Amino acid sequence: MADQVGQIDIRGIDIQKFVTGFADEDVILKKFCRNATTAAREIRWFQKTAGYISPLTTTTMTTNLIANGAQGAIAPITGPSWTRNTSYVRKYFVESELITLEDEADSDVDVLATTIRDLLTAVASQVDTRIYNVLTESLSPSNILTTAATADGWDDAATGNPILDIMTGMQKIRAYRYDPMGGVLYINSIEHKNLLNYLISVKGSSIPQFASQKVVDGKVMEILGLNVVVSENATTDYALIFIPQKSVAWKSFIGLTSEVEKYAGKGKKVFVWEEGEALLENPKSVHLTTDTVV
Repeated sequence: MADQVGQIDIRGIDIQKFVTGFADEDVILKKFCRNATTAAREIRWFQKTAGYISPLTTTTMTTNLIANGAQGAIAPITGPSWTRNTSYVRKYFVESELITLEDEADSDVDVLATTIRDLLTAVASQVDTRIYNVLTESLSPSNILTTAATADGWDDAATGNPILDIMTGMQKIRAYRYDPMGGVLYINSIEHKNLLNYLISVKGSSIPQFASQKVVDGKVMEILGLNVVVSENATTDYALIFIPQKSVAWKSFIGLTSEVEKYAGKGKKVFVWEEGEALLENPKSVHLTTDTVV
């Protein structure tokens, strides 16, 4: 049974300090979700199957029947389309090894604080990975938009064109009436390296001010109206574009929680857990570029 005094100590002092600065880590996909809570472990929800209401009465017609309608004519019938889904809450749970009283008392390293930090990162990273897998449909797109990278990909300076690939993704999202401006380009550090190389080394002479600025800054924060987020949770060979608070929702059943259990005369164990599930609510607001690396 957890010790109440231990819980108060670690939550009031240690846990609070670490949670406060946690957004600085690259484990941040959850903050781009539409965050909501669920009171049940079974979640029934609706996925929008089209970006906007079609102006056609059937999928085979090519004439826009909404525009220039004849007087007295019957109005064309149309409407939005959703798919009903059922998802189930997932639990992310980890505990520490025993932190002895002696280690906590005289170690040069703050063992308890370091352990808390690592466990928080471990749980948050797994939640992050789950959100990424839902956004990308586990890298096997069926509902989201997808395009193969130009020629031999971003790592080929001669034939690759990451800017064109990014613009293609944005164009496809816009074709479904979603505004990609202010969206997120979520990539692995390898894609980030190749993107910078293309901008600075390959095209730097064409845009010298941009190139020199990025040599000083060392990173791309925004490009083509997208916020660039680099994370090792993103899979290399892919580049993901999505719209924050629109593409995916995170349904929280139990938020990120910590607890300490004390063992008399021995030490402490730290437990961290979270329960929830990611829901791909607007798949046509997501684009996945594939084959970015040969």
